[in-house]
Amino acid sequence: MNDKRGDHEKVYCETPTGGAGVNIPRWKYVAIRDVILEVTEAAGDKGVLFSDLPSVLRDKLSPDTLEKLGSIKWHLTAVKLDMEVKGDIKRLEGKSPQRVVAGP
Repeated sequence: MNDKRGDHEKVYCETPTGGAGVNIPRWKYVAIRDVILEVTEAAGDKGVLFSDLPSVLRDKLSPDTLEKLGSIKWHLTAVKLDMEVKGDIKRLEGKSPQRVVAGP
C-alpha cells in the first residue's frame, strides 16, 4: 500500500508477524531495498548475515544519502521485514545468526 503525505510519497512496510507496519519515504525504501537485493543476489545460496547489512549500507550509499537517511538500523529492519513479506528475500531456515537470501 502506498500513500501520499504532503510532497513525500511513502511506502507502507509490512511485517511477517502481521503487526502494525510503518510508512517510510519511498526514496529511503528504494535506496535500502536496492542494496539488499544487490548483496543477497551476489551472495547466492550462502546468503548475507543480517548483522552485516548496516555496514554494507554505509559502504554502498553516499555520505549525503546516509546523512538524510537517519537511523540505518531502524529503516533497514523495516525494509527487510517488508521484503520478506513480499517474497523479495527470505531468511535461511535453521541458521543462527540470521542470514537472508534473494527470494525465488
